[in-house]
Amino acid sequence: MDNGTTIDPSCLQKPPLAIDIILKLDIFGIVLYSVLTFMATVSMLVFMEECVYIYRKVPNNKKSVIIWVNGAAPVIGTMSCVGMWIPRATMFTDMTSACYFAVVVFKFLILMVEEVGGDEAFLKRAGRYKLKISTGPCCCCCLCLPHVEITRRTLFLLKLGSFQFAVLKIVFTILSIVLWTNGTFDLSDLDITGTAIWINPFVGILTIIALWPVAIMFMHLRVTLRTLKIIPKYAMYQLVLILSQLQTAIINILALKGPSPALHPSPPCPEDT
Repeated sequence: MDNGTTIDPSCLQKPPLAIDIILKLDIFGIVLYSVLTFMATVSMLVFMEECVYIYRKVPNNKKSVIIWVNGAAPVIGTMSCVGMWIPRATMFTDMTSACYFAVVVFKFLILMVEEVGGDEAFLKRAGRYKLKISTGPCCCCCLCLPHVEITRRTLFLLKLGSFQFAVLKIVFTILSIVLWTNGTFDLSDLDITGTAIWINPFVGILTIIALWPVAIMFMHLRVTLRTLKIIPKYAMYQLVLILSQLQTAIINILALKGPSPALHPSPPCPEDT
């Protein structure tokens, strides 16, 4: 290569088949894959048990949102496990995880509203409180932004800001799969004429817009919901976001850019040895 790096030829080929992965596993690989698969299986079983408990014990207005939010880690972990065993399905497992998390973003906002008593109870706070909109990830540096009155329109806009991501993420995922079947969507194609270079940044913008209303609602209700341990829940929600979305994006970028020359120096020329 021009930059002096060397890449294993297998890295430039299509991902291996599942049977090839199984046949080439050594002792360490077998143990590692078994442990990760066991962990993913246990997390899904625990989630299913939680769903049964929630269905029986939790009020109707909170059942679906709690199930959706609690299922973020098990579903994403299971999809990662499937992608680990079937590398050629990684694009689809990543898309499935991203679509599920897009819904979780909206459901987490709804969960906070329901924990204070629903829309009507939230609107009754209008006389005493205002919304601070100078929060991340959009306006954390804009401290001069005024506080906003709590109205039905404000609550609708907050919900719409997160709901658009849940809908549009699924729409763009379906569009990406359709374009992939036509041979026009390739994650490694970074040309200006490629579809991935346009779809992925736009989805990233939608993600930031969707996270903003959740951050606004959390900053507004974090004291009220302290007894429900909303701060640890929000921290875990952010952790799932980082591990499932940001980590995948970083790995994909590094894979597209190639390995570092310092880590993979080119072999010496025959005349130098």
